[in-house]
Amino acid sequence: IGPDKDIPAPDVGSTPEIMSWIMDTYSLLQGHTVTGVVTGKPVQIGGSLGRGEATGRGVMLYIKMILSKLGISMKGTTVAVQGMGNVGSISAKHLFGEGMKVVAVSDISGGIYNPDGLNIPAILKHVSVRGTLLSTYQEEGMQRLSNQELLSLPVTVLVPAAMENQINADNGDDIRAKVIVEGANGPTTAEADEILNQKGIVLIPDILANAGGVIASYFEWVQDMQYLFWTEEEVNSKLAQYIETAFNAVYDIAEEKGVSLRTGAYLIAIKRVVEAARLRGNWA
Repeated sequence: IGPDKDIPAPDVGSTPEIMSWIMDTYSLLQGHTVTGVVTGKPVQIGGSLGRGEATGRGVMLYIKMILSKLGISMKGTTVAVQGMGNVGSISAKHLFGEGMKVVAVSDISGGIYNPDGLNIPAILKHVSVRGTLLSTYQEEGMQRLSNQELLSLPVTVLVPAAMENQINADNGDDIRAKVIVEGANGPTTAEADEILNQKGIVLIPDILANAGGVIASYFEWVQDMQYLFWTEEEVNSKLAQYIETAFNAVYDIAEEKGVSLRTGAYLIAIKRVVEAARLRGNWA
């Protein structure tokens, strides 16, 4: 690893504090402080404002853009979020803030559902206590359901933001959402992807939908290398610009080629790598 090599960032089971430990150990070995060796650090030691919410904020922005393309207003539109970790909880927070009706959320203990919409601020306050699960949460009008039942709810938008392989060949036919935005890495298997395509479900793939955190990690690295730090408003503004550019590029090529958004994203990625290799010459 290194600021000009591989640069780790936090994911499931890791925290900003753990990132600071990695930075500290690497810096001790180098003999001087190297803040750019990892991202997702505490702001006090070279982290970036806005990094912690960037993935969930990105999910919200992608949902806003795809609904706009489909001619659907965010106000009152139903959404279910599987997973209440960093990505799921922040996604739910921002979707609620945009006026969407978050009807279901879940964590490892199971899910809760209210067709009239859940009180997301109250839920976030409840789960903010370390170790507190949704199984101990209660609000009027809610009912409990399993993670699998959440995935098959008749909502406009489904956000799988838990673990991989949640939508698979066994439950792909049961999915009733119109739009799926993959907050987690690999939540849909290849077999399920084909089923969803046949059903006409619009799916924004993980490599696009949850890239907000990676983009913000790049922003953090840039700030560390320049020793020039941005305001949270600057970070969020730049994040929105990058996400809009990426979404439009993928959406346009998918429309042009008549393929899914996942295939469109792969086409762009492969083209960029091929072009870079060509320009670098025989030794690339």
